[in-house]
Amino acid sequence: MNQTRLVRSLAAVCLGFTSMVATAQPRHAEPPLHTSGHDILDSAGHRVRLTSVNWYGFDQQDFVAGGLDHAPLATIVQEIVDLGVNSVRLPWANETLENNPRVPDYAVKANPQFRGRHAMEVMDAVVRALAGAHIMVILDNHVSRADWCCSETDGNGLWYNAEYPESKWLTDWQTIVRRYKSERWVVGVDLRNELRNKATWGGTDPRLDWHAAAERGGNAVLTANPLLLIMVESPDYSTNFVGFDKLPLRLKIADRLVYSPHAYNIADHPFGSYDELKQLYDARAGFLLHTEPGVPLWVGEFGTCQTLNCGANSDWLVMYIRYMKENDLAWSYWALNGTQSSGHGRKYDAIESYGLLSPDYQHIAAPKLLELLRTIQN
Repeated sequence: MNQTRLVRSLAAVCLGFTSMVATAQPRHAEPPLHTSGHDILDSAGHRVRLTSVNWYGFDQQDFVAGGLDHAPLATIVQEIVDLGVNSVRLPWANETLENNPRVPDYAVKANPQFRGRHAMEVMDAVVRALAGAHIMVILDNHVSRADWCCSETDGNGLWYNAEYPESKWLTDWQTIVRRYKSERWVVGVDLRNELRNKATWGGTDPRLDWHAAAERGGNAVLTANPLLLIMVESPDYSTNFVGFDKLPLRLKIADRLVYSPHAYNIADHPFGSYDELKQLYDARAGFLLHTEPGVPLWVGEFGTCQTLNCGANSDWLVMYIRYMKENDLAWSYWALNGTQSSGHGRKYDAIESYGLLSPDYQHIAAPKLLELLRTIQN
């Protein structure tokens, strides 16, 4: 798709929605949330479609949410409110929780109140600020050892590793859930990000069986707080849910389970048409929209370059937005951040090319991308 066709496609997708989203103000959900069939409902029984952004940093080597070096926390939260989303997926690392290091001064220089504070104290403040703005929070166990994700060789591909065994993973989940149990705007947990390294859904090898581990993890979370949603990803970087209908996940508390596929452009699989894209995503995850008993879907990650001029990546996003709209999918865009955090293959404070916010975290860096996202907001 050339640039002219891309612009026309963007215009076609956005046509008819711009005036609506410019004036409509979404009703706040009333936590806690629960599920009913393929839907997520709030405590009043109203349907809630999670529209979220990923705000990374507590999972990275600086141990703190990105942007606190550039803008006051309240300013960043207001930017999130202005985006029009209703929730934030907040990644964290087991290393961050267990070691709870002091955050480096350079990473919070726009927030002097956090100088000398420990990582979890800053996370407490971030969660409080989001809750104060009625932004729901989904805690995401992104990695064990804090670092940029994801590859087959980063040591974070399963829900455990030698340094952070499953016993710590379960204990850490209960620890962080109890920490925020009194905060009703913390509405869910994403048990583990992008399972890989030959993880399976079922099977005979318990070291790789993510289905069994996810049941243990989900039940451990619900023991600590029975009111949370449990988001469960799949093997193959959470892109392949084949077999989930034959081997569904069962938790001790009903109406809490959500499946969370991820989607990015597949470099070695260009789509020649929307129908081709639809066929692939239906086969790998979309079929769950028609499976009973129903489980809601929430696309926990998808994204592209903020400029929408990155060739096949942009073409893919336009088609995938159409797919999400046609299926009324809940979603979480990667990422909010305007700059990179420290990590493997990353450069601290470099521009985050997928980020919605500007490097100063006080402006929108991707207005065309945001306009496209607003066509699938509530």
